[in-house]
Amino acid sequence: MLEMSPLLDGLGTAIYAMQAYTAIHGLFLVVLTIRRVAQKRFGSNAAANGFLAEVGEPLQTGQLEAAAEICDSPAYWAKATPQLLLVAIQNRTLPGPKLRELVAERFDREILADLDYRMAWMNTLVKTAPMLGLLGTVVGMIAAFGKIATSSRTGVDPTTLANDISFALLTTAIGLTIAIPLVIAGAAIQVRIGRLQDSVQDQLAWLLPRVELAARAGNRPVATSDR
Repeated sequence: MLEMSPLLDGLGTAIYAMQAYTAIHGLFLVVLTIRRVAQKRFGSNAAANGFLAEVGEPLQTGQLEAAAEICDSPAYWAKATPQLLLVAIQNRTLPGPKLRELVAERFDREILADLDYRMAWMNTLVKTAPMLGLLGTVVGMIAAFGKIATSSRTGVDPTTLANDISFALLTTAIGLTIAIPLVIAGAAIQVRIGRLQDSVQDQLAWLLPRVELAARAGNRPVATSDR
């Protein structure tokens, strides 16, 4: 550890530890959020079209329970669109506008809110990393100027003075090294979240009218012949 007074020495160690935690936790959030978005979104247009074709057939014939079973199958249960379609099927008795409002609310609360929570923590780490570097800069300069202040009585060892200045610059560099990749990763994740929103909205725009038609057909009275 760089040579400082005991208090500043302990603070310097704490800064290094907090920077390490910030870097590890930031990497963890990036990986976790990317995996979460990938879990909710279909991997390709072909996969999305395959689901729409598979679930569209029972919807077209009014078999809502069969469509619900497809949404709840292991192949689709973790995806956002099948989850929301299942909500729509379970609440098919609601009027069309109410049903769409309910589905949109579930999308915001159960899927987007979780991603926004993770992004909020990532943004906090982006802001924290440079601040820790700035704190290290202040601590290093305090230590350096403290040695200069006592130089008339004890003399200044250029090596220890250089160590303090090096600590000040190093912590700043570490803070920026942590923050810059997190900013880039956060922007990339926001693009993925935007694509998730667009794809889910497009898919639901195709599916919800079919659920409404199937629900109306299921509620239609059966005609009886006069005998």
